[in-house]
Amino acid sequence: MAGKLFRLILIPLGLLLGNQTGVEAQKNPEFHVVVNMVQLNVAVTDKNGNYITGLRPEDFDITEDGISEKMATFAEGDGPARSLSDLAEPDASATPSGDAATKPSDRVTAQTLASLLGGANVFVLFDTSDYMYRGFVFAQDAITEFVRSLETADKIAFYSYSRDLSRAAPLTSDRSQVVRAVRSTVAGDQAALYNALLLTLKDAAQNTGRKVVVVFSNGPDNSSVVPPEDVAEFAQSAGVSIYMISTREAQLEPLSTAVFDRMTAATGGKAYFAKNWKDEHRAFASIRDDLAHLYSLSYYPKPNTNTGWRAITVRLVGDRLKKYNVRTRNGYRPRPFRFSSDEKSTVSGLVPYR
Repeated sequence: MAGKLFRLILIPLGLLLGNQTGVEAQKNPEFHVVVNMVQLNVAVTDKNGNYITGLRPEDFDITEDGISEKMATFAEGDGPARSLSDLAEPDASATPSGDAATKPSDRVTAQTLASLLGGANVFVLFDTSDYMYRGFVFAQDAITEFVRSLETADKIAFYSYSRDLSRAAPLTSDRSQVVRAVRSTVAGDQAALYNALLLTLKDAAQNTGRKVVVVFSNGPDNSSVVPPEDVAEFAQSAGVSIYMISTREAQLEPLSTAVFDRMTAATGGKAYFAKNWKDEHRAFASIRDDLAHLYSLSYYPKPNTNTGWRAITVRLVGDRLKKYNVRTRNGYRPRPFRFSSDEKSTVSGLVPYR
């Protein structure tokens, strides 16, 4: 969740108790705490592609533009994110400065951050363009099976696209609603994959916790006005992993194949090219397995004058672990912070800035 800004609004007690303590409330102004936090989905595998489980926070080394970063939260697989002990008192170098700075007692608590980062949101994007006339029902079956198998995902959304995007089932924990949306899709019109994917990513970026987009595409893009490079960069900066399943039709076009491979690798996801409906089911099963074995790491970036692209590197520490492979996104571009003093919050807590 790169560049995601969180605002902690501390409501004076007087505002919560009523007018009797209104005078005291005026003496206690609100504190606005802005926290930049980067969240990473990390897969660790051996040379045969088997997942390595049981790793600890100290087994990972994170650098941003070559600057060593201190991990804030850690989770493995479907487990909830937990805070590290040093999060309760963050480094002074990692906290906001100027008007956003507050005394230690006003900082975001470790428990609040851990609960905020827990959970997983999965967005499924289905190609319903005219490329999909062949094997349409088989694709629906594969997606339906995938949705039903995601027992540990907090919420699932189902979108479809041809020339335009259809938000058939907004993010929900109701699997039956998602399945009904899958079964109601029909094929037709041209394919604007990158337009639809960018809109899906923007929706995903509004949520906290682990965020992934799973794309099923049966062919190349022939209608988008958005270049795939811009889509990939947005996904990296928003901390959304992209998984793409495509049929042999897309693989027949080398440009699409190369784009799919680059985009998924840059965001920490994977690309699959299915030759038949059995391969489609296997690809979805592989994605489900991957999501269940990801490590979720987060950190507060230390001071860095670079306002452009920032490179992220995650390594394993120790000779015993160096033989394993690490897969995650390779960087992000910080988003500009915009804050309106007119914005108010009625509830004290940590919320994403949008």
